[in-house]
Parts: sequence; C-alpha cells; structure tokens
Amino acid sequence: MSDVGFGTGKVVVNRAMSLDGFIAGPGHAMDWIAEYLTAAEVPEVMAATGAMLIGRGTYEVARRMADQDTAYDGGAQFVLTHRPPDEPDPTVTFLTCGLEEAVATARGAAGGKNLEILGADVAAQCLRSGLVDEILVYVLPLLLGDGVRFSPPSLDRIDLEPLNSTRSGAITMLRFRVRK
Repeated sequence: MSDVGFGTGKVVVNRAMSLDGFIAGPGHAMDWIAEYLTAAEVPEVMAATGAMLIGRGTYEVARRMADQDTAYDGGAQFVLTHRPPDEPDPTVTFLTCGLEEAVATARGAAGGKNLEILGADVAAQCLRSGLVDEILVYVLPLLLGDGVRFSPPSLDRIDLEPLNSTRSGAITMLRFRVRK
C-alpha cells in the first residue's frame, strides 16, 4: 500500500497471542491479555499509533472488559460494522462502508502515524485485500488450548519478512513486514 497522502504511517495488524496461536480464548475471552500486556508495556507502539480500526466483535468484547487500566489509547477509534449500535458511543466512529474506504478513513485520521488493525475478521479481510504493511505480535507465555486462532483457515498464504524481535518481561514482541 502506498503511503502517498498518509505521511509515513503504516497499516499494522496488532495482536496479542497465546503461545499456541490464539488471540482470544473460549467464548472470545480476552481478559487474559491484561494479565501481561498494558499500554504502559509498549510506549513506543502507542507513540507510533494515530488511529485504530477495530472489528465489531473485538469492540464488543473490549466494552465488556470493565478494567479501564488496560485501555489501549491509540488515537481515534473506528469500528467497522454492518450494524451500528442503537446507542451511540462518543469514543468511537462507526463505519458501515467498504473495507478499503474504512482503511482510508482511519488512515487519514491517523495524522501520518500508524493505523492499528484490531480484530480477527477485519485483520483477515485487510490481509486478503493487500492493505497491511506490517504485523506486530505480542506472544504471551500461556497456552489457551482453544479459542479464536491468529488467522482463519480461509486465509491464503501470506509471506512475511521478519523485521525484529524483542522481549520485555514475559512478553516477546515480533514484528514482520508483509511481502507484496
């Protein structure tokens, strides 16, 4: 994807993952992530993030998680959905447009910083469409055994170029460039 008109920001799929490859546990549970990962753990990622594009399912799970100390403040938040909620949420913008338009809208709001893609379905759609520049994975030291896998079986092969790996406490952070 070209950075023309968007500054230097990239489209980055951002995921926390258990060692056995799950990004959410049974019942879409994501509370286990907060045991290891908070915004304070990754200040460089937070500083580079200007906006987030979130799938509706991830948005709903995050809303149910009441612990505000785990909030991920990555700039403007956009939720891509077919059905906006009946009651508006002043903290997000709900988008009902197509995927490419949603990415362009959120990238524009990122102000030259990165657009983080959160949510299994919206991330897979972005990867299928060739809209992703990088994948950032936080591997957490636990095995969930079941849940939502990192990528759906329907996702075709995507080649990645390792950029770096770092460790902070119990978290291993892996960054890859998507080969196009």
